Parts: sequence; C-alpha cells; structure tokens
Amino acid sequence: MREISLDRLRTLMVVADLGSFAEAARVLHLAPPTVSLHIADLEGRVGAPLLSRRRGQVRASAIGETLVAYARQLLANAEQALEDVRRQVEGLGGRVRLGASTAAIANLLPQALERLADEHPGIDVQIAVLTSQETLTRLAEESLDVGIVALPQAPIRGLSIERWRRDPVVALIPAGWTCPARVTPQWIAAKPLILNDATTRLSRLTTEWFSAAGQHPTPRIQLNYSDAIRSLVAAGYGAALLPQEAGRSTADARIVTRPLRPALWRQLGLAYRAGTVDRPTQYVLDVLRSLQLS
Repeated sequence: MREISLDRLRTLMVVADLGSFAEAARVLHLAPPTVSLHIADLEGRVGAPLLSRRRGQVRASAIGETLVAYARQLLANAEQALEDVRRQVEGLGGRVRLGASTAAIANLLPQALERLADEHPGIDVQIAVLTSQETLTRLAEESLDVGIVALPQAPIRGLSIERWRRDPVVALIPAGWTCPARVTPQWIAAKPLILNDATTRLSRLTTEWFSAAGQHPTPRIQLNYSDAIRSLVAAGYGAALLPQEAGRSTADARIVTRPLRPALWRQLGLAYRAGTVDRPTQYVLDVLRSLQLS
C-alpha cells in the first residue's frame, strides 16, 4: 500500500483552512490543477469526499476534518524532526552514546558531564556500563559513539583509539594495619586481598606486577566495582590495588592510601569511529580531553 504524501496532506490542510482551491494554490506556490490533483488523490485513497463545495465555499467534510487533524499532527512532527536533526548537525543538541567502566563513570565522568551541561546543555549523553572489549565491539557495530577503554588495545579497523589518561595505581589499606611508606608486591601479597575481576585490564596489570616479583597471591574476593572494593577495605576485609584519579576525593579515615614500589600505572584511552565526527560527539570528546593527564 502506498504511503500518503505529506505534500498532499499539507494541501488538504491549507485548502480546508483557507476555504479556497485558488487561494491554497497561491499560498503553496502550486498550479491550481496540482491542488485539485492532490485532493483527488487523497479522496481516491480514502474512498470518500474530503471537502464539500457549497456556494463557492470549500469546507472539510466530517471525514476530511478527521484527516486534517491527523495532517496537522504529522506535519508538526515532521517539522520538529527536521528541527531536532538540524540542531544536532549544528551541535546545538542531539544524543551521544558513551560506554565506560563503572570506575570511569563514577570517578571521571561527573566532571566532564558537568562541564558539558554548562557549555552544551542541549546534548544528551546516554551512558552504558561496559567492559573495554564490549565498548569496542559496540563502537564497531555503530551502537555507541564514544568509549573509554583500558590501554593498550589492538588496532581495530574503522576505529580511532587515542591515549587519554595515565593514573597511578595505589594500595588501599585498612587504617588499622601497620604498613610501609611504599607498598611492595612481597608485602601486600602476604595480606588478605580484594582485587579486580579477572576479566578486567586492571586485573591483568596487577597480576603482571605481582608476577614480576615472583608473587602469585590468591585474593579473598574479586570484584568489578571500585566503590564496593573501597567499602570492603574500609571494613578491614582486605587491601586493594586501584587507580588514583587526580581530583577524586578519597578522604576516608578508615582507609590508608600508599604508593606502590615499583610504580604501576593504569592507562585509559578514548575510542570513537574514524572519519568525520558529528558535532555533538566532537563536543563530548573535547570535554573528555580536558581531563587528560600525561
């Protein structure tokens, strides 16, 4: 079944509003026969008269009034859709889909989102909690626009991955423990441990850090939620290794933070589709880059 043309619906609406085929033709910049053709086409599709012509006055029939009401709604929706798309093209609005880990969402994104809201209030950021691999997969499938991922990552065709932040990994230790000024793999491996889930890049980093010193500890528990890990450390359940994001408030009298020896760093990157980036996505990337650390 053929779809009804918006142009024909607009013609019907204008004729009904003005009460004249000739006046409608003038307003719509159409030839009078074209206006008549539009109305005849609609009446053929509906199977009933849409306009009545009495004493030189054109009025919508009962059926015509119903279709005119729908025409107004459809045309208004079409105009709004075009306006929304125009605003997105110009960077005045739009939706950006972003994937990141829970730690990045909790500790890094709030600063970026606050600045984005100040500078570009019309942009809506939709956030998905994902691992780095899930984020890259969805970017490649074009169901995400921006991703925060752990580095290094193998190159992926069609995606750009740039260095973003380099944050030190530190030891979080219950305040009741006696601990050195700098924590070594040998010292902390002998303690009860709360480590990241084995599927995460941070878990692989810490495993390599321990292995380089000949240590292979078995954690009491493995989690993928930094706030839950911090809560367990505060409760004295064990020590943990987590990135220390600059600017994040970690004040908790129940937790002592110590640097590692040798030092360990967590590197994050920004991933997005290669090629032309639309303005809303570009604005989100620019705000995230403002949080960049060497």
